Amino acid sequence: MLFLKEMPFLTKKFTFCAAHQYGHKEWTEEKNTKIFGADARMHGHNYDLEVTVTGPINEETGFVADLGLLKKIVNEKVINIIDHSTIEKDISWFANRQPSTELMVIWIWEQIEPALTNDIKLIRIRLRETPTIYTDYYGPRNE
Repeated sequence: MLFLKEMPFLTKKFTFCAAHQYGHKEWTEEKNTKIFGADARMHGHNYDLEVTVTGPINEETGFVADLGLLKKIVNEKVINIIDHSTIEKDISWFANRQPSTELMVIWIWEQIEPALTNDIKLIRIRLRETPTIYTDYYGPRNE
């Protein structure tokens, strides 16, 4: 078997639209606006999601992963849930969390990683919120 550093990384891109609003219910509107600025108002984004995986190359197909299966997993576990949602209202995981990309990538990882086959390893989730802002997540720390 190849060492991890010798295995190619395969990235599949997905897109979705979702709305969110930063703030705390127990704070005043003024405090929420002071801390979160314009993002204290409901607003939305056209997100780009990149899912990067690796594994041994299948000698018969030449592929690291079955892209059809990866697409099915991401669509079922993430896209079909988050697309056209109000994140903090429609996804229970966010009920007491801010719908930031920093937390969204963790939620996305937790949805995808358990559904992958044993020979495929999730390497990175990248979530682009705007053309100039994105968050990368490489999974939970194993300490």
